[in-house]
Amino acid sequence: MAKNAFSALVSSVRRDVDARLESFLDGKVQALSAHGPEVVDLAAAVRDLCLRGGKRTRAALLVAGYRAASSTAPFEPALDAGVALELLHAYLLIHDDWMDEDTVRRGGPAVHAALSKKLRSKRLGERSGILAGDLAQAFATEALTRVQVSPSRLAKVLESFAQMQVDAVAGQHLDVLGRTRDVEKVYELKTSSYTVRGPLRVGAQLAGGSQKLLTTLDGFAAPVGVAFQLRDDLLSAFGDPAQTGKPFGSDLRSGKHTVLLTIALKRARGRDHRRLRAVVGNPKATHAQLEQAIEVIERSGAREAVEQRIDELSQAAIAALREGRVSAEGLAMLEGATRALTSRLS
Repeated sequence: MAKNAFSALVSSVRRDVDARLESFLDGKVQALSAHGPEVVDLAAAVRDLCLRGGKRTRAALLVAGYRAASSTAPFEPALDAGVALELLHAYLLIHDDWMDEDTVRRGGPAVHAALSKKLRSKRLGERSGILAGDLAQAFATEALTRVQVSPSRLAKVLESFAQMQVDAVAGQHLDVLGRTRDVEKVYELKTSSYTVRGPLRVGAQLAGGSQKLLTTLDGFAAPVGVAFQLRDDLLSAFGDPAQTGKPFGSDLRSGKHTVLLTIALKRARGRDHRRLRAVVGNPKATHAQLEQAIEVIERSGAREAVEQRIDELSQAAIAALREGRVSAEGLAMLEGATRALTSRLS
């Protein structure tokens, strides 16, 4: 099998971004010590989540967008911006875990769960968790303003950085309400905005990419971002919790409105439909009930249907790249990204 250029990039970016991220967060924890141990605990919870693994896929996509715009620009601005992107990701994860009532993230406690234990109060821990997410967002903005690029480029980057947050919040709100029939549109707003489209745009803008390139990257990002979320849905249902870092059946227990669940509910009949309905949005569902529900999803053909949709979206993403005439290096990276994002195991 040919080497995946994007996977190689991720390995390199992870090392460099991790080092920068650790240095930045150590400095912030130290600076906040002036406000007392309680505030340090808040910052330390953010630090712990950020440094507890993380694939750095978003930071790597930022670098890919950067390289698609310029084959010669030095990597430092892109790597520094990758720190901001990982902090933004942490903010969204912290709030998402609280809203979904998930207590595990990246193989350890979710931030609100860790703070609940620290404060010996679920109520205070959840409120502190919200503030920890807010703190991560502030850190993200500060980190981005430190990137060494021209003021005109930084202004465009900050605009894109803000827009990806607006889109993610809009998508999350629609997801929480669970009323929209166009679930893929929610995915495009909630996930693709800050997982694929935003990182690629920020990277390209840092390197002075043209509007034509941005349009091409947007055309690639929309389908591959949705495919990424569809893969996440499948992993939540059928993946190994030891690899995904998420509790078994968490999407079902929280009643998350996924494409996978929507298809399964439409196709399941009789006892199968009742077994599936019994666990959706039921935080007290047993492991045995969840296993039965997963079997129902499999029997309904929903898993196969989602796999087919992932393949369709992946092909559409590659077609958008080739029609836009991206450079050979950029094409190799982003074709590799398509495979990495849509075929991953965690």
